Amino acid sequence: MIEIKLTDEQYENLIKLIYLGTWMIGGIRARDNLIEKYEDLAQCIYSNAKEDIREKYFEFDEETKRYIPKKEFEEDPELDEIIDDYNEEVFWNELIFRLAGRDLLRIYGEDAIRNMSIEERAEKEYPLLQMYEEEFIKNGIKNLEIRRTN
Repeated sequence: MIEIKLTDEQYENLIKLIYLGTWMIGGIRARDNLIEKYEDLAQCIYSNAKEDIREKYFEFDEETKRYIPKKEFEEDPELDEIIDDYNEEVFWNELIFRLAGRDLLRIYGEDAIRNMSIEERAEKEYPLLQMYEEEFIKNGIKNLEIRRTN
């Protein structure tokens, strides 16, 4: 067993860090499909908080026997800003990499890409990544269009 001594402020920050981690892991899953090892660890940290800290952030759900974040905690402006910044960064990175990957496939074909070394693929993909990054920095999604085909 490891014992870590934390100030109240550090413990509150740990709770926020764990909440953000479980938000990332569990936010995309149905309640009955959560990854238990992470949920159990979070519950352990929440349940061991001093009573005043625990009551500040959580309610205990008698039915599930778990600590549930209070609405005020989930709507904390600091946490909202961290989540928004994360979502923004992931959105643009994914969009850029997926479009560049699509274009790379269109230009070279699946077989050629499969036979490329990592270095060659990166060299061919980099200009596409750069092009999309520059475009989205300058114009956001303003110029992004989807052609409908029948």
